[in-house]
Amino acid sequence: MDADKTADLAGPGIGNYTDLAKELPDSYRSDLTPRETMEALFAAKRFIEDGLCRELNLTMVQVPLIVDAASGVNDYLDRDGSRTPVEFPCGLGLDRQITAQVVQAATKWKRMALQQFEMAPGEGICTDMKAVRKDYFLDHDHSAYVDQWDWEKTITAEDRTLDYLNGQVRKIWKVLYEAGEFVAGMFPQLKDGYPGIPEELKFLHAEEILEMFPDLPRKQRETAVLQQYPAVFIYGIGHTLADGYPHEMRAADYDDWVTETVSDDGRPMHGLNGDILVWNPITNRRHELTSMGVRVTKETLRRQLEITGQLDFLKLPYHQAILNDEIPLSIGGGIGQSRTYMYLLRKAHLGEVSVTVWPEILKDLGAARNIFVLE
Repeated sequence: MDADKTADLAGPGIGNYTDLAKELPDSYRSDLTPRETMEALFAAKRFIEDGLCRELNLTMVQVPLIVDAASGVNDYLDRDGSRTPVEFPCGLGLDRQITAQVVQAATKWKRMALQQFEMAPGEGICTDMKAVRKDYFLDHDHSAYVDQWDWEKTITAEDRTLDYLNGQVRKIWKVLYEAGEFVAGMFPQLKDGYPGIPEELKFLHAEEILEMFPDLPRKQRETAVLQQYPAVFIYGIGHTLADGYPHEMRAADYDDWVTETVSDDGRPMHGLNGDILVWNPITNRRHELTSMGVRVTKETLRRQLEITGQLDFLKLPYHQAILNDEIPLSIGGGIGQSRTYMYLLRKAHLGEVSVTVWPEILKDLGAARNIFVLE
């Protein structure tokens, strides 16, 4: 079991196409044509962007597709840094060309951008972020192409609490729930034969879920808890739990997963971050829609990098900016656009709502089950 738990700590993918063939739904037929899908998708996109800006007090801003590798701004997604970005030289005619990286997520850039856009406490930014994550296994809900609403908001030291985090999560879920109702009003068939999208989230600490299912690895724990609560916010992701493992490995230099907190019943816990997970009745699988958290301070940054053995990161410009109080305290997250459309529009495959590269074996597996990806 320990080996299962260790293997389960980084990345949510299935890992091989034999297992994936068993997971794909056998009796699927899309409720929307490709054209209707695009009409619903862009209606939902506008609704969600407007809703996030209204509820969280955000302003839409431009976001980079590429960053300078030397800046330390790119996101390495997991604590071990095994998922590396696409990198290339650019700047024809320069004596020393810039080493550019395609972003994997805009997590660090957003926090620095709060300063650039002069966001006061309580104000923030939202982006229509595109990225490439080349090291994902390509299945029906993981793609090398990533689109997210990456958002970040300036906060005060007093806001660095679970109550504040949970309040922001509820606002996000309100927008996503209402977006689902909106597109179902456009296309009523989206409600036929499916359980409704839950209006409320269940909030659980990763430690509580471990207590509920102590012998299960993380992915199986998430699947089990979603049978009871089909929309959950799991917080406290990254710190070691009672079984000696974190719920999932998290990078050490953006979300704060070491700060001590207290559960509702008075027990010590850790972490000011978390994920919204939902049960998708089409795929009969769990889906992570968003990951978010209160960001590290200079103290918790150093503690987390010490835990992960990455103190050498402190020399990078982004980390120096945190250490020298040059960028504000913040909270932020990334909401997966295609994953959200897949959930709201009752789709079985990311390729039905986004255009990217897929292996022929995956296209063939899908086509045999009436799942056709956009080309």
